[in-house]
Formats: sequence, C-alpha cells, structure tokens
Amino acid sequence: MKFKDFDFTEEMLQGLDAMRFEEPTPVQEQAIPIIQKGNDVIAVAQTGTGKTAAFLLPILNKIQRSGGGKLNTLILAPTRELAMQIDQQMEGFSYFIGTSSIAIYGGGTGSSFEAERTALTQGADLIVATPGRLLSHLNLKYVKIDQLEHFILDEADRMMDMGFSDDIQKISEYLPKNRQNIMFSATMPPKIRNLAKAIMNQPEEVNVAISTTAEGITQLAYNTHDNQKIPLLQHLLKDKQDLSSIIIFTSRKSNVKDIVRDLKKLKMDAAGISSNLSQDEREEVLRMFRNKRLRILVGTDIISRGIDIDSIDMVINYDVPNDPEDYVHRVGRTARAKSTGTALTFIDSRGQQDFQKIEELIKKEVEKLPNPEHIGEGPVYKPGNSRGGNNSRHKSGDGSGNRKPFGKKKPFKKNKPKGDQNRAKADSPKTEVKKKFYPKRPPTQTGHLQKD
Repeated sequence: MKFKDFDFTEEMLQGLDAMRFEEPTPVQEQAIPIIQKGNDVIAVAQTGTGKTAAFLLPILNKIQRSGGGKLNTLILAPTRELAMQIDQQMEGFSYFIGTSSIAIYGGGTGSSFEAERTALTQGADLIVATPGRLLSHLNLKYVKIDQLEHFILDEADRMMDMGFSDDIQKISEYLPKNRQNIMFSATMPPKIRNLAKAIMNQPEEVNVAISTTAEGITQLAYNTHDNQKIPLLQHLLKDKQDLSSIIIFTSRKSNVKDIVRDLKKLKMDAAGISSNLSQDEREEVLRMFRNKRLRILVGTDIISRGIDIDSIDMVINYDVPNDPEDYVHRVGRTARAKSTGTALTFIDSRGQQDFQKIEELIKKEVEKLPNPEHIGEGPVYKPGNSRGGNNSRHKSGDGSGNRKPFGKKKPFKKNKPKGDQNRAKADSPKTEVKKKFYPKRPPTQTGHLQKD
C-alpha cells in the first residue's frame, strides 16, 4: 500500500514525498482510513511505529480541505517533550498546506504564556498541549473550544500514570459533544477503557504489536554490580566511534548528573536531561543530540516517549526499569522505521526479578553476558548473589565479600544486674575524684548551666 491510496490532497502528497514517506506503517495503514471516515478510534501501538503520523496526516488533510482558519483540533500529550515533538512533526507535514499550530506546555516564560493566549483566542488550526497548562488557560475563561472538531489523546496510558485523569475529564467538559475522538496508547489497561467509555462514542480499535520490541533490535544484558557499571560503559563504548548516537536511561533522576560527570571524566561526549533543568536547557541538549553535536544523552524515562529521532545506534539501560512497559519504550528509541539498533541492559541484584517480568512481557529471553573479569573492582557479579555491591574493600575478607573477624574474640561477659552496676559505679575511686575536683558549675542568671 502507498500513501497515495489514502485520497490525500496533492499538496499533502508533495509534502510526504519531500519527507521521503513512501509506504505507511501497519498502524498508519489501519488507523488512517478510520479517522478519514470520521469515526472514533482507539489505537494501541508502541513507540516507533509511526503513530504520530497516523493521526496527524488525516487530520491535516481534513483541515486543508475545509480551508482552516479556526481552532479545529486539540491534541493532549503527557509531557512537554512529547508536545514539542508532535508540534515539530506537524510543522514538517504542513509545510506544503499552510496550516498553523502551537505547542502549549509548562515551564515557559510570561511571554510564552501570552503567545499561547494569542493563539488560543485568535485561532490556530491545531493545538498541542499538556493537560495542566491547557487548564490554566481554560480557567481564565478566554479560551473557546466549543467548536472543536477533533480531540486526540496521545500516550493515554502515560497520562493516566501521571495522574491526569481528572484533568482530561475537566477538559472534555469544555468540548462540544459532537466531535471525533482519537486515542493512542501503548497499553490498554482497564483505566484506559474506562476513560474511553466516558469520552468516546463507539470507538473502533486498532491493535499493532502490543508490548513487543522491534525485530531490528539486538537485545543483550550484562550481570553487574553498581560500581562496575561505569567501567563497563567505558569498555563497551571505547573505540566505538561508529556509534554516533547513544541514549543511556536510568530510573532515578539523581543518577543522571553522576553518570554524566563520570563519563566526562573518561573524556566521553555526554550530557544529561531531567526535570531539574530549565526548559531552555532541555531544549538545547535535545537540539545538540538531534543535530549530532552530542554523542551520548543521559536521561530518565521522561525522554523514552518524548523524542523522535530515527538514527539512534544504541540504547543502554543503566538500570532495569521497574515497569516492563518502560523497557519497551526505552529500547524502542533505536531500530525505528525498520532500521536496526542495539539495546543493552545492566542487571544488578535488585533488577533480576524486574528483568524476568520484562522477558515475560516481550515473550523473549534476552541473552545474558557476564561482566568481563577485568571490569571494575572486586568479583564478577553472578545471579543469585543477594548483595547489591561488592565488598572487596574489606582487606580482611576472603574475596567472596564475607568479612573475617579482626584478632581473637573477646570472652563473653555476663552483664551484672543494673542495681549492682550503679552501686559499683558510686563506690569507684574515679567517681570520688570527679566529686572532689569537678564540682557542678553554678547556674547562670537564666537558670541554665554555663555552656563551654
């Protein structure tokens, strides 16, 4: 099937040709005809399957045919990174058709808020927003979205996880009842189905590769201790200059800065992104990474669904994510658009059970590689060791992490009854000396003892 089979306008087809879009992905092939018919749709598809284009292309085509000029479509996204990504893709697709859009998200300046207000009141064709920021505008009563035609929820499961359920319900109350609803989600838990029942009208369903990883991803894992992870990174990335785009994921925001610092000490080109950075700083880091001016990007799961870059060579999970779905999204950053890539995961003792759940979800056993003998300090980590770190720093140990006692054990002394101890203490010569040479100090004027 080709894109020309979707009855797009000539201008839309020119834009797709310029962006080298030739054949639709499975989710695009199934979702676009439903959206073109005007029916509500729930599409379950993982990151990297082309889902953004699956809802943008038919909507932009509709806007062009109608002439535009008014607020036509609202897209909600869980994070500002994803909102920016959708807006950037929209700009690329709409270059030949002249539609207008704006991304609305928190973390900006007062001037950006005013620009958002202008777009909402004067009528951009398409709005991409995070729920909280949009509600801030709606609560000020100047936003009119009662003529909206399309309401799209992207990464609906992530929005539920982030606690946006009530916000989405409130936003839907501002919308006209007669509208087309489109929902994209990586998973379909009961809470998503409940939301769909509340805001959608007899939606058709599209299911594409639920909770699986792309075939082009080579997945490997290393059993390792925490203090061996940085040396292992050095070992894996040394002299691998052909790997020009690498993302390192960690589950803890506090780890991002430490990992970047350690990599820079090893003369590696790395930068981190987390919610601790300002919006301008985050955008600059992503821009450098996208333009190949930065080789290694370190971040949390906030970027696993928030960046759209097709040429990422390797993804490294510095630790095992607690949620198996997060693993799918992390490794989905590589091998996009039918390309190939590598995903490595560092498994310490804490991550063994979580990684077993991941393998159950993706229905695949990932090959486990031992940590090379010369990497890091102490013994090589082996599954089954209950200790999270290695204890080679105890010089008296036997190399297994078990400490040996220093010197001979002191004989066990039975404690005397408390009363006998007090009498012995009162009768001791040392106590008499204290009474003689160290009398209590006189109280100060405030009635308290004088402090040294």
